[in-house]
Amino acid sequence: MSLHEDAVRVLKEYADQEELRGLYLDHLASHPDGMWKPCEAGHVTASALVIDPSRGQVLLTLHRKLRMWLQMGGHCEPGDTTVEAAALREATEESGIAGLTLLPGGPVRLDRHPIPSPCNWHLDVQYAALVPAGAAEAISDESLDLRWFPYAEVGEVADDSVVQLVNRTLERL
Repeated sequence: MSLHEDAVRVLKEYADQEELRGLYLDHLASHPDGMWKPCEAGHVTASALVIDPSRGQVLLTLHRKLRMWLQMGGHCEPGDTTVEAAALREATEESGIAGLTLLPGGPVRLDRHPIPSPCNWHLDVQYAALVPAGAAEAISDESLDLRWFPYAEVGEVADDSVVQLVNRTLERL
């Protein structure tokens, strides 16, 4: 199964955000290259909120280019076999934490947001990743900073899409 086919499967199984889910599926049906960064109509990305329920905190990255506190995530790569694998790879690379596991049950939410030309949209498939006991984060080249935030403080530093991701993740715990 190709990454494109896996994304279609994941989205068909996702039982929430029906209108946005349909937009993602239409995009993939119209764009065989819709998983990849060069697709100028937009492309699917994968992200994961790194969460430590035992401490009531999430790990956010201060994105180097956007200068915003965000969950870990980014573009799919040719070696990614599934959207879940892409999200887990991105979370591991950007957090420096080995042994992350995705929260069962598939994506937590979808988020479509505009990006600068030549592309138009990121169609983000968002997961949550649980940290193993004793995990220590390490900043990557893609980040200006990494920081743990209590759930209630996320809205003070991050935009509404991150707040919604935290809230949806907490509903699933």
